[in-house]
Amino acid sequence: MARSFLIVGLGRFGKHMAKTLTQQGNEVLAIDINEDRVNASLKYVTDAQIGDATDPQFVEELGVNNFDVCIVAIGDNFQSSLESTCLLKEKGAKYVFARANRDIHKKFLLRNGADEVIYAERETAERFAIRFSSERIFDYFKLSDEYAIFEVSVPESWVGKTIIEKNVRQKYNINVLAIKLGASFNGPTPDYRFTGDEKILVMGTKESIKKMMK
Repeated sequence: MARSFLIVGLGRFGKHMAKTLTQQGNEVLAIDINEDRVNASLKYVTDAQIGDATDPQFVEELGVNNFDVCIVAIGDNFQSSLESTCLLKEKGAKYVFARANRDIHKKFLLRNGADEVIYAERETAERFAIRFSSERIFDYFKLSDEYAIFEVSVPESWVGKTIIEKNVRQKYNINVLAIKLGASFNGPTPDYRFTGDEKILVMGTKESIKKMMK
């Protein structure tokens, strides 16, 4: 089912969010104070308006309570980001997702009403740092400070064995979520025998996955 989104700020982050959400069949209203950005966005969003999201009257007229999610994508303007987040909540926004560009920004956004905050640059940097830290890690998705999902090569000691024979869950305290062969993902079965040609998606603590890869 399609959802409705309000996106405040059409910089790189906001533009990519708007494009992706629209491509997925959602309704997107994009807002920016820059007329050129707004005009350019009309090619890929449901609607766009020129306006200042720190202006109470303008935000009031948007009917923010009608959107499933409001996204504050400003990021590079600390004060405007905080004011927009606070106003959206005051005017009845159901869920506010905001972008931060440093730790103190994230803390203040959460204190000013944001339901969720992404520290885009830091999280992207962490993801790629972990990914490039080992030739056996192909992708990484952070779930929390402790838990993550890794796409990794099959450990050498697993080749020719099944998930049951390796006693994966008990020995390593991880879950094998999927087997990847080429571009195809398949759900694992307890009797699946590893060949070494596949990659696996595993979920667990970062420490437990490191242990598995030794």
